[in-house]
Amino acid sequence: MRIAVIGQSIFGKEVYKELVKEGHQVVGVFTIPDKAGGKPDPLGAEAEKDGVPVFKFPRWRVKGQALPEVVEQYKSVEAEMNVLPFCSQFIPMEVIDAPKYGSVVYHPSILPRHRGASAINWTLMQGDKKGGFTIFWADDGLDTGDIILQKECDVLPDDTVNSIYNRFLFPEGVKGMVEAVQLIAQGSAPRIPQPSEGATYDPIQKKENAKINWDQPAEAIHNFIRGNDKVPGAWTEVNGSKFTFFGSSFTSNGPNPDGEPLEIPGASQPAVVTKNGLVLYGNDGKTLTVKNIQFEDGKMIPASQYFKSSDNATLQLSPEEQAVADEMRAAWKRILTNVSQIEDSTDFFKAGAASMDVVRLVEEVKLKCKGLQLQNEDVYMATKFEEFIQLLVRRLRGDDAEEEILIDHVEKDVNNMKIRIPHQLFINGQFVDAEGGNTYDTINPTDGEAICKVSLAQVSDINKAVAAAKDAFENGEWGKMNARDRGRLIYRLADLMEEHQEELATIESIDSGAVYTLALKTHVGMSIQTFRYFAGWCDKIQGSTIPINQARPNRNLTFTKREPIGVCGIVIPWNYPLMMLAWKTAACLAAGNTVVLKPAQVTPLTALKFAELTVKAGFPKGVVNILPGAGSLIGQRLSDHPDVRKIGFTGSTPTGKHIMKSCAVSNVKKVSLELGGKSPLIIFSDSDLDKAVRMGMGAVFFNKGENCIAAGRLFVEDSIHDEFVKRVVSKLTHEDTSSVLQQP
Repeated sequence: MRIAVIGQSIFGKEVYKELVKEGHQVVGVFTIPDKAGGKPDPLGAEAEKDGVPVFKFPRWRVKGQALPEVVEQYKSVEAEMNVLPFCSQFIPMEVIDAPKYGSVVYHPSILPRHRGASAINWTLMQGDKKGGFTIFWADDGLDTGDIILQKECDVLPDDTVNSIYNRFLFPEGVKGMVEAVQLIAQGSAPRIPQPSEGATYDPIQKKENAKINWDQPAEAIHNFIRGNDKVPGAWTEVNGSKFTFFGSSFTSNGPNPDGEPLEIPGASQPAVVTKNGLVLYGNDGKTLTVKNIQFEDGKMIPASQYFKSSDNATLQLSPEEQAVADEMRAAWKRILTNVSQIEDSTDFFKAGAASMDVVRLVEEVKLKCKGLQLQNEDVYMATKFEEFIQLLVRRLRGDDAEEEILIDHVEKDVNNMKIRIPHQLFINGQFVDAEGGNTYDTINPTDGEAICKVSLAQVSDINKAVAAAKDAFENGEWGKMNARDRGRLIYRLADLMEEHQEELATIESIDSGAVYTLALKTHVGMSIQTFRYFAGWCDKIQGSTIPINQARPNRNLTFTKREPIGVCGIVIPWNYPLMMLAWKTAACLAAGNTVVLKPAQVTPLTALKFAELTVKAGFPKGVVNILPGAGSLIGQRLSDHPDVRKIGFTGSTPTGKHIMKSCAVSNVKKVSLELGGKSPLIIFSDSDLDKAVRMGMGAVFFNKGENCIAAGRLFVEDSIHDEFVKRVVSKLTHEDTSSVLQQP
């Protein structure tokens, strides 16, 4: 079809490119005028490269009336259809109705809920559990026309406009726009009337109405802040000045925060400046934490540094650091083409930079500074060149290392040491309570006493963990990381496990009943070795080149490339809790996948301690997620989940059969099963009988008999059967068997 694309931004550019790939003829692109310094919109720039006519109208109508000269220029391209992928302008109905096949529009909400330009903001501010987008036929309401298709996604607890846009609304929205055009081209596009029931007409979020109302629960305040992050920014007044908050997380409950109080007018109780950020209170006594504060002059700081501004003395740069500063000055100049000279006082955004320029600057830093990975928000916190260089040098020196996450440990004095055990779910780099605060007791099998209460994962928690793992794989630092850097992280994790091996072995002993020395040598020791082994594989997972008949004369080349699968669901048993985790998780991580792991419900504690060590090792958020709870719920949901690409399971044969069926029915996901067996040990009459007795007993009693390859069946030759049984009974009834139990 002959298509006119009306819109802007990278989203519009990607829709344009995909339409061209599908064979449609884009006869005109209508976008906004160039920005300051003559910088064109990405959609217009892409179309100009292809020689497509580009029109840059500042407006299409005045006082509700279409501008005749604009409509005339539009009609000159003779489009059969209008596609509006992202359009901030009001398009008159003379244009909307002009083409033969009408106009289709992208809207970032599940219509009819949240109509209006701030639909994504309101999805978050209202605490919706589901978000998504709608492609619909444009009408005079612009978001009230008949629906062609809709797609939805889970809204994660700490989602912002940026995160949900990058994770789902952008990539799936591009596909959705092209799918809608294809349906129209095929004559099969539906027209589903929008119901009035459930429709909302939300106002545009502006700075003046983004002031925080403190007389509401903490979760509502959190939703309001994240719904306004980054634009326009939720704000409040502190000491007569306007503070804008960014990076909110709903902490719900936990230990009383340790820090300095900060009075906020209207809040139910003073906020607390902690090492993890600014802890705020709702009128229900629950808490949320914000990571960054922006002042009225535009300067942004980590909230944890609010009372420490005097500590930020200017660093004196070494010659090597000055060389880095000079390279960064040149990088700023390449980005800010309209600025004649980059001064120390040059402000990145006031000089005309936009969000895509932030991404480019972060990549420039990574290239010039040996892989140093800044976050986009770091640029927002140091907008002037001098501030940016100071931040960059501190990161290079390691002075600005990220604070440890807040963990509500259970502390125990066991085995002549103090052990500290996490007991909550581990999702997206944070220890969090299960939905509804559900918990269960994990029991010490040696005395039947409860060790602690552990969070019991619910279906919503599983969906959050899978979404976090998928986002980490598709959009996060993990998916972009060099294989060798990934290996370094896994080596670092193995080193931390070794540093904490006595604590891990003690936790393993009280939670699973393993003999401490066996736990130290085998459960923990072999786990460390496993992670070190697979760390070495990271940069050795390679493809092949394949000889083919057509190699000459055209010089054709056929090759294979091994790539990670995506989200891997792992379900492990209780006999070797940490080692089973290591065998499966280390291989997944080495290949570049992300993991959602369900430890056995009765032995979850070493998995949770392992999660803590991944944070200390520097693993990005969402790469590893741990969900204690029932296998019938978690294992089943992971097997059924469409975003899980592989399942690894160790357990019973009947359960394995059920998992294989679920994996096939859901999305034909890959599956690896290690199922039950009944291993035989055969003893003949010419064997050394004493040695056979020792080996037979060790083979069945090793690790309390909880062994996948335990010799559950003994076949003894008739002529020595009675004597063999006699010696076994004698060993069991008259001798201390502890030495037998330690035999490998």
